[in-house]
Amino acid sequence: MGASDFSRLPHIGEALRRKEDYRFLTGAGNYTDDVTLANQAYCVFLRSPHAHATIKSVDTAAASKMPGVVGIFTGKDIEGKMGGLPCGWLINNPDGTPMKEPMHPILAINKVRYVGDHVAMIVAESVEQAKNAAEAIEVDYDVHQALVSVADAAKKASGVTIHDEAPDNQCYKWAIGDKAAVDAAFAGAAHVTKLDLVNNRLVPNAIEPRVAIGSFSRANDEYVLYVSNQNPHVERLLMTAFVLGLPEHKVRVIAPDVGGGFGSKIYLYAEDVCLTWASKQLNRSIKWTADRSEAFLSDAHGRDHVSHAEMAMDSQGKFLALRVHTDANLGAYLSTFATAVPTILYATLLAGQYTTPQIYVEVDAWFTNTAPVDAYRGAGRPEATYLLERLVSRCAWEMKLGQDEIRKRNFISAFPYQTPVALQYDTGDFHACMDKSKALADVAGYAARKSATEAQGKLRGIGYSSYIEACGIAPSNIAGALGARAGLFECGEIRVHPTGSVTVFTGSHSHGQGHETTFAQVVAARLGISPEAVDVVHGDTGRVPFGMGTYGSRSISVGGAAIMKALDKIEAKAKKIAAHLMEASDADIEFANGEFTVKGTDKKIPFGQVALTAYVPHNYPLDKLEPGLNETAFYDPTNFTFPGGTYICEVEVDKGTGEVKVDRFTAVDDFGTIINPMIVEGQVHGGIVQGIGQALMENCVYDKESGQLLTGSFMDYAMPRAEDFPQFKLDTVCTPCTHNSLGTKGCGEAGAIGSPPAVINAVLDALAPLGVKDIDMPASPNRVWEAMQAVK
Repeated sequence: MGASDFSRLPHIGEALRRKEDYRFLTGAGNYTDDVTLANQAYCVFLRSPHAHATIKSVDTAAASKMPGVVGIFTGKDIEGKMGGLPCGWLINNPDGTPMKEPMHPILAINKVRYVGDHVAMIVAESVEQAKNAAEAIEVDYDVHQALVSVADAAKKASGVTIHDEAPDNQCYKWAIGDKAAVDAAFAGAAHVTKLDLVNNRLVPNAIEPRVAIGSFSRANDEYVLYVSNQNPHVERLLMTAFVLGLPEHKVRVIAPDVGGGFGSKIYLYAEDVCLTWASKQLNRSIKWTADRSEAFLSDAHGRDHVSHAEMAMDSQGKFLALRVHTDANLGAYLSTFATAVPTILYATLLAGQYTTPQIYVEVDAWFTNTAPVDAYRGAGRPEATYLLERLVSRCAWEMKLGQDEIRKRNFISAFPYQTPVALQYDTGDFHACMDKSKALADVAGYAARKSATEAQGKLRGIGYSSYIEACGIAPSNIAGALGARAGLFECGEIRVHPTGSVTVFTGSHSHGQGHETTFAQVVAARLGISPEAVDVVHGDTGRVPFGMGTYGSRSISVGGAAIMKALDKIEAKAKKIAAHLMEASDADIEFANGEFTVKGTDKKIPFGQVALTAYVPHNYPLDKLEPGLNETAFYDPTNFTFPGGTYICEVEVDKGTGEVKVDRFTAVDDFGTIINPMIVEGQVHGGIVQGIGQALMENCVYDKESGQLLTGSFMDYAMPRAEDFPQFKLDTVCTPCTHNSLGTKGCGEAGAIGSPPAVINAVLDALAPLGVKDIDMPASPNRVWEAMQAVK
């Protein structure tokens, strides 16, 4: 079945209400913190108050004697007994040597490297008793100078080394593209536009903080880890194979309902391993729930790039070459996918929607005394889009062209299109997205709105962003060649029950995306049954086949495609049963709308009758077909999917205070086939909010001298609220993906990718009459006001 055929099936494109919402809205959700196990103790982690220090001694004697204390563990208890937390992606330097990969112990051994690093694990009968004991532990630190920025980490003169394995604090140097060809293009360019910019560090803040419960059974020598995680099988694989050295079948990982992740719950964290390991040492179930302050310190952060970019153009504004250098802050240790974000997931997207013939990108990645940095909603693609779309608008202004015009002059219009940075786009219609976005945004009426704003003594600006992203990270062989240490396929299992209802077991994981609804729609559409007759099971390594989880907007394009392959097998077997029942050849059987028919006749039987026959095999030959109607399939994509779109933002700026108000925001996206438009709209809304939050409010800041986190609570770290936004105007263009049977492209991260540059371009457009040429995110009132004062 092709993508175009699939998109015409019942339930596809239907805005069904989410099946899972009733239990969430009525308080019946089952989150990790709702789980209470027998003989359960509670854990608190003693965390380093210093960003960089040697641990001279840890005295737990007094703490271990306090009421309720079950056990206390430090780095000395795990030293030499297990591996460190692994990094899942190997990056090589241009000379072929591997990146520096220092050990990341689950409890600090001899040295702490960021504020919040794990020093000791305290287990007690209650959280309060564990906290009291933690305060009684005496740690003698020899404090060293902290390095929190890439600029400081790169200074050889500082003499500060964070890891002995990386004496210069550099993890790797990486490059892609033809440097000589790019340099030649720049030499012959009519105009070169240059831009320096910072992609600010962000702290992920899901509604549900991280939670974990470790349990061990002496009866069968098995572990169970309940955890708020986006990919349970990957968590289990990394923990067993690389850290604890346990057989996978002896560890079960269960991720119940998860209250948001945005990437921050992909990774294997130290706490998860500590609880699993300690549950056997103490023969107790152990629960840890992060409080919000702890989450600010210890959750993997996002972004944190410092870049210089240059675009070479001819006299008409056609792009000739792009040259980029980025310094990426990886934090104190390598998180699970940290190394891939500023390389494979970033540099390969710097072609954007444009026919730039030559691109060369260099990336230097650095260790600093800050929390580890990893993928955060978009993972490399927001960083690439922000750089490129900021640069393109700067090109337009310098060339005296409209932001829309320079983009249209350089848009890719013929597909497939091979970019100079590895990726090949299969399909798209960038002009259609731009035209529809301009019409929906009423760009024709912008001049009148600008005049009205100026009459009120304020400034008004308009900003464009035409993004593209790579979703459904795969295929595995290419990813492996680029350094991935795991496959990137997905699995789906379909169990058709005797009554014709269906249970779907998927390796994808739902933590807010609505999989229980959209996956049910896919199966219902294909089998001609009601979505209510389809249940979706996920998040439990003891129940579902091995899968790679949910991140990178891959669930429907990769997980859904695996389900479609399993349905292909179901249909093939069911046709054989139907053929036998109707005394025909299975080659003559057609299946549509839930019915099997014999070509050229009026013979037909419903899907439910075939399902029942499969389990009551009185009417078909058992020597040719096994009973039952269950099938499993794995899907490994042949390419990424490439959603794209154009976003247009209008802002008002108060000249007296510097306050920026987003007055209008329009987003037109191409997601290919859309399964449920209501869910897609919700995903786009959420992404835009996060993107505008980064552009105007959110900023993770460490003290330069001490390495203390200065934005460690909602009192210091500004989060957007509903009142900060206008009503978004959304629409779509559809060019179906050509290499998966659904035609889908992925939608979960688009809003966070396309919105930041649109907002900042609008702010700069508003400030241009005053002479302000640049501003970094977040464009907070004080930053905007200071920029205006600086040009007076």
